[in-house]
Amino acid sequence: MKLKPKITIADHFAMMSDPRIDRTKRHKLIDILTISICAVICGADSWVAIETYGCAKYEWLKTFLELPNGIPSHDTFARVFALVNPQQFQECFLSWMKSIQKITIGEVVAIDGKTLRGSYNKSSDQSAIQMVSAWATTNKLVLGQVKVDSQSNEITAIPELLKVLELAGCIVTIDAIGCQKEIVKLITQQSADYVITLKKNQGNLYESVEELFKTGISTGFEGIKHSTYNTEETGHSRHEIRNYVMLSGIGTRLDPDSVWSKFSSVGMVESIRLLDGKTTVETRYFISSLVSNAKEFANSIRSHWGIENSLHWILDVALREDECRIRKDNAPHNFAIIRQIAVNLLGKEKRVKRGIKNKQFLAAMDNNYLLRVLALA
Repeated sequence: MKLKPKITIADHFAMMSDPRIDRTKRHKLIDILTISICAVICGADSWVAIETYGCAKYEWLKTFLELPNGIPSHDTFARVFALVNPQQFQECFLSWMKSIQKITIGEVVAIDGKTLRGSYNKSSDQSAIQMVSAWATTNKLVLGQVKVDSQSNEITAIPELLKVLELAGCIVTIDAIGCQKEIVKLITQQSADYVITLKKNQGNLYESVEELFKTGISTGFEGIKHSTYNTEETGHSRHEIRNYVMLSGIGTRLDPDSVWSKFSSVGMVESIRLLDGKTTVETRYFISSLVSNAKEFANSIRSHWGIENSLHWILDVALREDECRIRKDNAPHNFAIIRQIAVNLLGKEKRVKRGIKNKQFLAAMDNNYLLRVLALA
């Protein structure tokens, strides 16, 4: 194999099974994968764009890929990625991530779902694909992702994702859909903490937490270990005050049978927004294994919002995920994995102080810069 030592994509993806029959293998699978990853890093968002990139960069690609029959056609890219096993592709992605990531103790890992809107196909009655991702909010890396089964929802996908991640020392944050006893148990089994939005349909627990805070506010939380933290921000014609309250050592009182693993504290966030002369107030409650204070609780909540402001924004704006019309068989799932690889590599490149979109533009123009990005793999 002609891959240069500095390009280690082959080390992580060369073991993938080739789904094609031998007589149809005009192009090596690793060549197809590498061209696709390079092209998406440089801004390609379709099979035609990937083929166009490959043709334009043929002489350069030939310096480290074998390309026995030139650049594959867009139809070849489409057929191969429709056949490639996404679970195996995902395993290779996770193997790569484990080789490059350095988990920071106390790092917030946000887990959230996102719908690939462009994958919806009305003519074939194909539902839009939904992916659940884990985002390391400090290191700005996608740690892993799983596809939500078309007959299920995020509740079944989140445990699958948690089982393949290494989370020791992290704080895992999940929206209300993750407020499940089994999910909490999986997190703590990995020696990680959790901060999870409390759902109203948790019945007595939600009502007990809500009543505890209402009573506590009126009595100054007398007899309850508590801490507070406040933030105030102005921007985009909006003024917002957030009041955070954390009640510690309260788990046994609210959960005497210990059905929630390592349940220690509850938190409240009161958001007061002033926009266009109108004031709105929103209150949310959280359960947590944290034994610290309201400031760390607030940091966990604010970091969780980063998956929307960072990862989802990058996927939609820079990589135009929602506009992508790749829909056939395994192709949309596999293309989503390629996007995550691109996000991680571009995000890890720190020398160029530009946004992802400008880094893509630079990678498309400057082969040496692209090599630097690829070397981070």
